[in-house]
This record gives sequence, structure tokens and C-alpha cells, in this order.
Amino acid sequence: MIPRLALALLLAVALRGCVTYEYEHEIWLRVDGSGSVNVTGQPALWKAFKGLGVDETTDADTLRSEARALFERSGLTVRRITVTKKHGRRYLFVSADFKDVNRISYTPAFPDLRVGLRREGGRLMLDGSWQRPLEAAEAKDAARDGLMAVRFHLPSKIYAHRRAFEGVGRGNIVGWRQQTALALEGGRLELGADMDERSILSSTVMLFVGAVVLAVVLLALGLWAVVRRGRRDLARSR
Repeated sequence: MIPRLALALLLAVALRGCVTYEYEHEIWLRVDGSGSVNVTGQPALWKAFKGLGVDETTDADTLRSEARALFERSGLTVRRITVTKKHGRRYLFVSADFKDVNRISYTPAFPDLRVGLRREGGRLMLDGSWQRPLEAAEAKDAARDGLMAVRFHLPSKIYAHRRAFEGVGRGNIVGWRQQTALALEGGRLELGADMDERSILSSTVMLFVGAVVLAVVLLALGLWAVVRRGRRDLARSR
């Protein structure tokens, strides 16, 4: 009984980690507001959510060139663009860097995303939403099954989040998702998280430096005590 239960738990964890999305934003954020973003989705969903002038019949070269132009027009630096096929469906993938997350909202590449980052009371406050633009073209040929998501890889300790669907995941990830069909009908995702204004890396470095300084101070005090005691003993022996 116990081995079966353990196996069931392992399968549940594995399946949870293997969720795939028909359309997804995955954002890596730094404390200064810069970062990178990956967007993946079926061409018809790119058309429905971002207004990209493509469809399921558009050839791969045109998909890549149209996507590159869209992101570069929005001020991002494109790192990689690929067109893949999975389970008989094509997916357009774009990876790009941005200098300020506060400047990507409602740009040509992100008409569906609003996101902002601000400092408040010693914390970083992430706030935003995702929704299909009202003026977006109809997507009659878009598959309506599956899920879509917006996920953030955050740089520092998370104190609170706005109902992320799995809480804070491994790797300091928070995410929000909904059915693709609901997204096509205008479903809205509310995004948000409060985190430390110091990155996990800088906090770790500061702790390490503090520990080293403390060790040096303790060593110096120990040496000083030994030398002082030696001087006293020498004075008494005279």
C-alpha cells in the first residue's frame, strides 16, 4: 500500500512539473527592472493575443521575421526565435531581453500584458494583468483547448503574491494561468507579488561577507588576547 501511495505521489509531482501551455509568457526579472522574456504559443494565438499578422498556414521564415520585427519595434533585444512542432501543432518561440519591465506594457509586442515594478517601504512591488486586447483580431482557427499562463522568475525573497496558482514554486517562480478558451473570450489574469528589494544573490554575498568579517574580527580579538596575556606573564616573570 505504502509503495503504491509513494508512486502515486511521485507521478503527481512529475505530471505537475510537466504541464505544457498553448500560450505562455515566462519572465526572468532582476531587482533593477531589467530581465528577459520567453513567449511561446501557436501562431493563431499570437494573432489573437498580440495581433501578429500570421496564421497556421504562414511559413516558418515569415513567422520568425514577423516576430523579430514585432519585438524589435517594442525596444527589446531578440536573442532567439524558433518554430517547433509538437503533437501535430506548430509553436512560435521568441526569447528577448528588456532594459526596464515598466516600459514593455502595451507595446506592439505586449498589447496583452500590463506589468509594473516599483519600490515601496524597502520592498519591490510587482503588479500587473494579462488580457486579450479588445481590438484583437478574431482567431477562428485557434485551438481552444489547453492552458495559457504568465510566469515570473523573481530575483529575491517573496513575501506575498496575488493568488499565484501554485504559490511560490522552486526557483522562486510565481505563475498565473487559465483555460485557453477563457483567455480567447477575454478572461483576465491579475498578477502581483511583493518581494525584498535585494536579490537573493546579493543577500547571500552580504551574509558571506558578514560571516568572513566576523571571523576575522574574532580571530583578531583572539590574537590580541593571547598577546596581551603573554605580555602580562612576561612582566610577572621579571
